[in-house]
Amino acid sequence: MELLSISLNDRISQLAEEFLKIPKDKEVQIVSHFDTDGITSAAILVKAMKRLDRKFNIKIFKTLSEEEISQIDKNKIVLFSDLASNSLEHLRNFDNVFIIDHHEISQNIPKSIFLVNPQMHEKREEISSSGLCYLFAKKLDEKNRDIASLAVVGMIGDAIENLDAINNEITKDAEITIRRGIPLYPSTRPLNLVLEFSSEPYIPTVTGDKEGTIQFLRELGFERQDGKYKSLMELTEDEMTKLVTFIHLRRMEKNNENLVGNIYLVKHFNQLEDAREMSARINAASRLGEPYTAILYCLGEANSKKKIERLHARYRQMIISGLKLIKKLENIRGRGYTIINARSEINDTIISVITTILSKSSLYPEGTVIVTMTYTEDEKIKVSARTVRRGRNVREILGRVVTELGGEFGGHKYAAGCTFPLSKESEFLKKIQKDLEIELVKI
Repeated sequence: MELLSISLNDRISQLAEEFLKIPKDKEVQIVSHFDTDGITSAAILVKAMKRLDRKFNIKIFKTLSEEEISQIDKNKIVLFSDLASNSLEHLRNFDNVFIIDHHEISQNIPKSIFLVNPQMHEKREEISSSGLCYLFAKKLDEKNRDIASLAVVGMIGDAIENLDAINNEITKDAEITIRRGIPLYPSTRPLNLVLEFSSEPYIPTVTGDKEGTIQFLRELGFERQDGKYKSLMELTEDEMTKLVTFIHLRRMEKNNENLVGNIYLVKHFNQLEDAREMSARINAASRLGEPYTAILYCLGEANSKKKIERLHARYRQMIISGLKLIKKLENIRGRGYTIINARSEINDTIISVITTILSKSSLYPEGTVIVTMTYTEDEKIKVSARTVRRGRNVREILGRVVTELGGEFGGHKYAAGCTFPLSKESEFLKKIQKDLEIELVKI
């Protein structure tokens, strides 16, 4: 892959110019990923297409293997978001392909594909796919500034909180409220409910424990006012500091840097909503098989709000149950890594979320690679890999191993995943352990 001499912003301008040349009678097929960043990306593109009065349809995929690609109509204009950078060879025979993505590129880019990706530029800016889609939408029509908040939600969903120039531009357009503090969500709800269902960060003896949560608040000296506890946004600076300190002590972390961050409030359904809560709702709905409900929620469709809240409540219970179960499962521990094989004990829709939570907990030393495995309904194994805070490139590790097994992989340096046939389970375990040991020796 040759690096482009132009800026990312200029590349997005080129994409908008090329897209606007397409005759209006050509239907656009939006194809996006099923996580928060992918769903918000799709919603942004839907709003942009509506403003252009373009005909379109939507497809949401968990992965983009040859099987999924076979479901895409080659005769339509195909607009990918938050995926496809690792599927370029499979798209070589498509005529009209546009890709807006931020994942690593591991293949040569065919001339028939117009790709926007920060990896293609020397200055590799950290930006979500939803952020890229928003900047593209704004180039198409300045009126699309009114959907900037969706890009912020997608950014939070992908754990990108570096407010450099390009992300700062998006947050300014979104007209959001930002406060420093512990990024528990929803920051607008009573603190006891927020703490009880907190999984990021996971708080021992508090998360998933109603009585433990009340006892924790008593230790803090927090009392109910008018029958309920304050919300996170209502805490004074002293109360916020005290809460951070107590959670830090309970989690036994060496420092509490990762406990403090920005709290983002965005306007949605004519009220202020916590961007993390919105991200969690979108992610929950999509992972429970309702990605189109999630898109409607992003677009402000009235009936979607109650439905997505019910899905999110169910999903939170699944996460809490999964975290309790993970403690009982057998671990394969090696030098600098842990492999947890949940088999059919944990649903494949939540395994990656649980892996992320574990990587942010105080249970593992910095640099540890956490690999989780679970069975899927179509007789495959889904793998999620995370690095605790920083360390080895798990995307490269999974790529080396799973390519030999005939599987698919993708993701980022410190957060990646793959799938492969169930029949290859033993072979995968042998190969991944061997590769992790060799990788550690290299370091």
